[in-house]
Amino acid sequence: MNHIRNFCIIAHIDHGKSTIADRLLEHTQTIQITEGQMLDDMDLEKERGITIKSHAIQMEYAYDGMADNGNDVIGSNKNVPEQGKYILNLIDTPGHVDFSYEVSRSIAACEGAILVVDATQGVQAQTISNLYMAIDHDLEIIPVINKIDMPSAMPDEVEDEIVELLGCERHEILRASGKTGEGVEGILRAVVERIPAPTGDKDAPLQALIFDSVFNSFRGIIAYFKIENGMIRKGDKVKFFNTGMEYTADEVGVLKMDMIPRQQLSTGEVGYIISGIKDAKEVKVGDTITHVDRPCSKAIEGFQEVKPMVFAGVYPIDPTDYENLRASLEKLQLNDASLTFTPESSVALGFGFRCGFLGLLHMEIVQERLDREFNMDVITTVPNVSYMVYDKQGGEKEVHNPSGLPDPTMIEHIEEPYIKASIITDANYIGPIMKLCLDKRGELVKQDYVSGNRVELIFMIPLGEIVIDFYDKLKSISKGYASFDYHIDSFRPSKLAKLDILLNGEPVDALSTLAHHDNAVSLGRRMCEKLKDLIPRQQFDIAIQAAIGAKIVARETVKQVRKDVTAKCYGGDVSRKRKLLEKQKRGKKRMKQIGNVEVPQKAFLAVLKLD
Repeated sequence: MNHIRNFCIIAHIDHGKSTIADRLLEHTQTIQITEGQMLDDMDLEKERGITIKSHAIQMEYAYDGMADNGNDVIGSNKNVPEQGKYILNLIDTPGHVDFSYEVSRSIAACEGAILVVDATQGVQAQTISNLYMAIDHDLEIIPVINKIDMPSAMPDEVEDEIVELLGCERHEILRASGKTGEGVEGILRAVVERIPAPTGDKDAPLQALIFDSVFNSFRGIIAYFKIENGMIRKGDKVKFFNTGMEYTADEVGVLKMDMIPRQQLSTGEVGYIISGIKDAKEVKVGDTITHVDRPCSKAIEGFQEVKPMVFAGVYPIDPTDYENLRASLEKLQLNDASLTFTPESSVALGFGFRCGFLGLLHMEIVQERLDREFNMDVITTVPNVSYMVYDKQGGEKEVHNPSGLPDPTMIEHIEEPYIKASIITDANYIGPIMKLCLDKRGELVKQDYVSGNRVELIFMIPLGEIVIDFYDKLKSISKGYASFDYHIDSFRPSKLAKLDILLNGEPVDALSTLAHHDNAVSLGRRMCEKLKDLIPRQQFDIAIQAAIGAKIVARETVKQVRKDVTAKCYGGDVSRKRKLLEKQKRGKKRMKQIGNVEVPQKAFLAVLKLD
């Protein structure tokens, strides 16, 4: 156990975590690097250049016991480790705020973390957020400044920021370049010297924490775990603590680029188990694996339940695909534990699911993965957040969907969730960013200068205001320099109105939203104008109306397509023309009564991008 080190790499998005992971794998000769970001194996990750899933891999490193004179690393472990071969279990994590749940799970399976900071950009919001998550779990932090080979690098200024943030000594901060491989040996030495070996009792009953799982169509569900106490052998009878289900360990092993089977794994090791589980509901991330004949007394603590931030309805385009969609979401949930879903039905769209996502990028990625990995064509409704509704009888209920609101006469008041947002930016962009936050009903809590020209702004903003396009706008007005991170703070009373969209007098529940009373009328007007362009013309006039309660606040009309029935009447009596037009009018009226209006998928999506 003294020769095992478990660590993860954490950083803000685009600070070079996956590139440094590549260099570590190359340096330890674990794999041949044939292309960039070897651990990002999903097509979507390669296309977008971001990490979506955390990836675990095992490396072997020969440590010679000598202090590295070029970069004298005095570890926090005062006893210098012995020479020999060390097993390093590395988890590469995502950097985007929407995938922070992946980071929290990876952190729970480690004893240390490499904190990567970009030498050209310095400390950013997600750097701080992920760092605090690691400190809460008592992880040993190794600060690394990456991209020091760049012409625009400012390693000394960034070093000042890290010293201020961590309170560490200057000589503890390593400098490296993921591109050239400079400083990689120093990182590996620091991992061995500073990160503590896993603690635990080999002879105690088995206790292993499941931190991830994947679905394999041939072998069933494969669970990834870290052993806290005890050992597991191939063929053992095991049970999952929270679900109580019992299985046989058909195969256990370690994770390299592929899965490598082993006869047994012991305390401190990270590995996988295949036990022929077919049902996705039986594996829960954060569950504990133990033996059937000698179970542990309690489950491992340390996992919080995920809190979805954004809710949207997901419906199959073909109603007969409802059960397939359920199976696809269950399999996807195995691989992405932050996705939550419950069944719901809609008048316009039939049966589907109300899904909870961590953010808009997460929602987009889930939609894309459903299409690519499971061939599911889905319609996604307008995303919204959850509100607390208090009625006049003193009852309260949580509402995720505007159609779930009780009668307006019964509502005492509605409370909406507020977030505490941290924005770190260049001082030049303070004005436009403040205007953006104040337009979104935000309140400035405090403003701190982090270092030099960089400012941290703390705002309280309603979550409903940032759900749709806040992040995109923030990036564009700050030319990409502002970084953003947030967490839910509290619920506050708010004056909200339910905005309905009616087509020919029929409400389309998939387009209805909850909006703040002051913005509802202008939102309704913009939605009507947008839908007018997107709804195809029919043989009859289509009235598009926005209504708050019984009051119509905006209206647009999609004009009918009509045949010129009077074309053959040239000259002659006007009553002949009138008779033909009246006949056409009666036909249109009859058609309007039985005709229904199809709302195209792009209309639902366009409502998100109203500005």
